[in-house]
Amino acid sequence: MRGHAAKEIGLAIVGGGRVGLFRGEVATRHPSVGWVGLAEKSPNRAGEVAAKIGADFVTQDHRELLARPEVTAAIIATDEHLHVAPILAAVEHRLPLLIEKPLATDLAQSAAVLQAIEKAGIDAVVGYTQRFRRKWLSAKEKVRTGALGDVTLVTSRAFMNRLVAIDNYKRTDDPSTISPMVISGTHALDIVMWCMEAKTPVECYARSIDKVLGPQYGGIDATAGMIMFSDGSVYHLNISWALPVTWPGAVYSLEVGINGTHGVLTIDDTHRDMVLAVSSPQEEGYAPDRSRLVDFMGSYPPGDMALGELRGPMADETVAWLNRVSLGLPTPAATAREAHRNLMLTKALDLSAKRKAAVALPLTAEEAEG
Repeated sequence: MRGHAAKEIGLAIVGGGRVGLFRGEVATRHPSVGWVGLAEKSPNRAGEVAAKIGADFVTQDHRELLARPEVTAAIIATDEHLHVAPILAAVEHRLPLLIEKPLATDLAQSAAVLQAIEKAGIDAVVGYTQRFRRKWLSAKEKVRTGALGDVTLVTSRAFMNRLVAIDNYKRTDDPSTISPMVISGTHALDIVMWCMEAKTPVECYARSIDKVLGPQYGGIDATAGMIMFSDGSVYHLNISWALPVTWPGAVYSLEVGINGTHGVLTIDDTHRDMVLAVSSPQEEGYAPDRSRLVDFMGSYPPGDMALGELRGPMADETVAWLNRVSLGLPTPAATAREAHRNLMLTKALDLSAKRKAAVALPLTAEEAEG
């Protein structure tokens, strides 16, 4: 690119799950990536993913990988509750980072990770992939340029079948750290807070329901709440991730309305515009339950496989981050500070629902324990 000398990237990928594989396959096609290493605890999975991404080095130990002299940047793609140790190890080596959300599932740990990142002065962004969907970029632009005037009220409604929730509850020993707000509602919240970034949240109130996931997993079905801002504007949000398995959204089905003093913008991200109905299960895409034969195509947040490649927001986000590292180009990615704020807000909403009382913002780590 004219005026820019691309830096070659030695890429470390920590975590070989779905996201690690997706990002790895995209990265191996990027012209600036000259070396790829993978750290994955499961030897069988490590071998499978390493072959698909053409890894030059494979280990079960993330510290061994991040200490390699070839490594100049890292993607942290472990399970949500296992982010802290590899992030801190990467910070020790001052590596540019792309971290899957959240920084941590515990607010105190998230604050410590944020402090370490900022103290080291490294460039760390967090995988709020929906920022790379064109419709949300367009919404951000209309808010940013003042087309709606002063934003006064935003609403968001997220519907998900219970497969993602069950998967998360099965993978944790502490269901209290898993909630629809912290794990999934945070995506809609990030989009809205991105559009309202000039505003200061001061209070929240929420209620939760646990009639489906509660008895079996100790989990939460749905949460509805409000966030109030210092200028009087309001964000009303709700998420349910306990819909029946037959609900045809592969994952996310979202609607957002943004009201301003001079206009309104409504965004349909329910993906009901492409409906797939088949007689036998499909092997590609997110298909954790083979009994499901109807899907809203495009509702899997990373995107869709087409012609042998992942197409969609996660591919776009990964390429943008690699360009950011190699060419210094700006991206709309969420910063580590924004990711910590998102966790704080989702934790505050969960706390409010637990107390059945309003919670003042910002929420401190000490208060979150209550």
